Amino acid sequence: MPRNLRHFLLKDLGKPHPFRAKGGGSGKAPSDVLDRSGHAQALLQAIDQLPAIATDGLPGVYLEVKGRPGEPLAKDSLGSSGIALLRTGAEVINGNATETATVFATAKGVQNLRKKIEKFETEDTPAKEEDGKIIPGRPRNANLVQSLAAITEAGLRALWRGPQDKFPANAGATHWEIWLEPSEAEAFIAQAGAYHVEIGADRLHFPEDVVVIGRGTRDHIALAVRRLGAVRALAAPAVTADLFDAMDVPEQAAWVQDLIQRTTFSGAVNGGYVTLLDTGISRAHPLTAPVLAAQDRHAADPAWGLDDVKGHGTQLAGLALFGDLTLNLQSTMPVTVSHRLESVKLIPDAGANPHHLLGVVTRRAINIVEQTVRRRTFTMAVTTDEDTPHDGAPTSWSTEVDQLAAGVSGARTDPRLMLISAGNTNNFTFTAGHYLDRCDHPDNELESPAQAWNAISVGAYTEKTMLPPAEGLNSVAAFGDLSPSSRTASWTSTWPLKPDIVLEGGNWAAGAAPPPLRHGWLSLLTTHHAYPQRSFSFTHDTSAATAIAAKQITELWSEYPQLWPETIRALYVASARWTPQMRSHLPAHSNKGSYARLFQRYGYGVPDLARAHRSASNALTLIVQDVIIPYGLSEKTGGDVHKEMRLFSLPWPVEELRKLGNANITLRVALSSFVAPNPAEASRGSRYRYASHNLRFKLNRAGENAQQFMARISKAVEPAGPQVDEDDLWEFGSVRRDVGSLHIDQLTCKASDLARRHLLAVHPVAGWWKSKTILKDGEKVARFALVVEIDTQGIEADLYTEVQTAVAVLNATQAIII
Repeated sequence: MPRNLRHFLLKDLGKPHPFRAKGGGSGKAPSDVLDRSGHAQALLQAIDQLPAIATDGLPGVYLEVKGRPGEPLAKDSLGSSGIALLRTGAEVINGNATETATVFATAKGVQNLRKKIEKFETEDTPAKEEDGKIIPGRPRNANLVQSLAAITEAGLRALWRGPQDKFPANAGATHWEIWLEPSEAEAFIAQAGAYHVEIGADRLHFPEDVVVIGRGTRDHIALAVRRLGAVRALAAPAVTADLFDAMDVPEQAAWVQDLIQRTTFSGAVNGGYVTLLDTGISRAHPLTAPVLAAQDRHAADPAWGLDDVKGHGTQLAGLALFGDLTLNLQSTMPVTVSHRLESVKLIPDAGANPHHLLGVVTRRAINIVEQTVRRRTFTMAVTTDEDTPHDGAPTSWSTEVDQLAAGVSGARTDPRLMLISAGNTNNFTFTAGHYLDRCDHPDNELESPAQAWNAISVGAYTEKTMLPPAEGLNSVAAFGDLSPSSRTASWTSTWPLKPDIVLEGGNWAAGAAPPPLRHGWLSLLTTHHAYPQRSFSFTHDTSAATAIAAKQITELWSEYPQLWPETIRALYVASARWTPQMRSHLPAHSNKGSYARLFQRYGYGVPDLARAHRSASNALTLIVQDVIIPYGLSEKTGGDVHKEMRLFSLPWPVEELRKLGNANITLRVALSSFVAPNPAEASRGSRYRYASHNLRFKLNRAGENAQQFMARISKAVEPAGPQVDEDDLWEFGSVRRDVGSLHIDQLTCKASDLARRHLLAVHPVAGWWKSKTILKDGEKVARFALVVEIDTQGIEADLYTEVQTAVAVLNATQAIII
């Protein structure tokens, strides 16, 4: 039998030991060493059979400790340096209740337990005098050691905190509620994927636990628990949005009051705002009222009312403040809402806006709210299918969105950060085939204006796959895959990669026959517009995903208020990654072209707000905000030419990178600029003529000096004719990188090579500003943001300290005439 599965029962299990203390504390003299020694040796033999923590590279070992039938287990004495008591329980053996305990012991903890047992065998406490009598000493640690009957390495059931009949019965993948030690939670989450355990994005925070939802088989969970530690308990996920929505009115209101009492609304009037362009927001709800002033509700048409009659806007407001309420309602921890709300009713209570006025109505809504100057995240989960099919080409509405984002339309000329939902599919068009085939169909292309270059287009994915077992339903989408409601891009080149990112949008349930339907267990929970009649509402789809994106982006921007909208876009989108389920759709031998389908469905993936927020010691993000004059007139010929490029000498942590040698390092670069659009019919087939300017980035090769690098990228020395995409280890390639106004790519190379690849250039290519007619009226200046991230992929290295002293170099940019 494998060593880690052996279970040792100690001798004389059913009768008390002769040295056990009785009555007023007296006990047998320690001369009876045979049973005492035999008990200790059996315990030490059990410990000897535990995994070798140091040799096996384990963080520690989970132990299941059983007491003697009918006698108390000295649970409190188990806890010592290196041993954490996780849970206690009882089981019945031969009619006697037997107490059990589950502990986690580090190598030091196991050694301490061994020492306690050894001292029990060989040492006694000093004799003492009571009432004139000499009381013999007892074996040291007798209370603990005498109470132990069995020690074994714990299995998953020993960590199970729910009813035993809910422990997963089959060997297939299922959902687990995983309770983690807070100080070790992030490390477990980061490494769980290596053991085929998918961890959901949601977190519950309690004083001594962080709770996440994981998905994996029993074997995969067991291996992750054993190899990573950090797990304090396991349980069956039970609480869904359906639980709260099904409550009666008073009970819902009580849950709302509990959340309000735990919530600090810290958003200042001069701070960040989520500005919802939707159906309005209800101020009656106590979760929105503290951050929505009466004067901050508007309507695009003065004749419209301000209340939310349809409910959609209030649903988004709750998500933009709290995210999925299911999590916060379950928690007991404090909640902080650090931003405020604004509302502009964009949709009339009855009827619809004329299609040809959609761009005008959007501009009017923004002009109304911008009478007060604030830092805003404009959020619009309103789209149209009347422009379909557009195949990614600009429409009048998407062009106006681009103009508003670039600051060339509207009463104010400042650039704006704008989020647009990707639009939703129709579940009645889904048949018995695989749902992704239907989502990928050209009929389900993103709705206008989600193809706008300068906006962040938000699609939906899902981690909600649990359904009531008795209903005989199956979730349509797998854990971590595209939400079936999310539209996709019908194009793979020329026009921008859309959507940019995906966030939780819920799932559908499929029965014996189509169509698949929404289900409360697969939905998000948010605020209801008809409070106090109802407190909570289900919400779904790309609208929900867009509201969650607004929450995350506004929190990020509030932490870095000095950053431009272009920069926040780059920082947030560049933090996104594809889930393992998304990557599972790549062929075994993939190339740059293989990523096309992933970009069409998921954009760059699911944003990681923690990655966007910080630079860890083994991961580093550098940010540049600068301007460039892309085009000018030639002094020699008078013709239009490319004028400037920016060359940056990146302050790499050279010494740390050299120490890492052949270890692989990932470099990720994002370049963001808002373009002024030109949608003239003759320009619709060329991305170079839709955008006012187009920028690109390039990185020098290992061993390539500045002069050689500039010669390679300078237009003056480029060979004529078609250009071949150079293999510089970039993962996505120019076909997908060099479209739109946000360019992201990554490469993985040896650390020693990256130490020599420290020159990064930003340079222009053609745009409609590159025209003698335009340039005769003056040279145009374009802003851009550059975000550069290096990651050692978990290898310990101190990248941050070395770079911190050299960051000022990034501000000393050089304009180079080409």
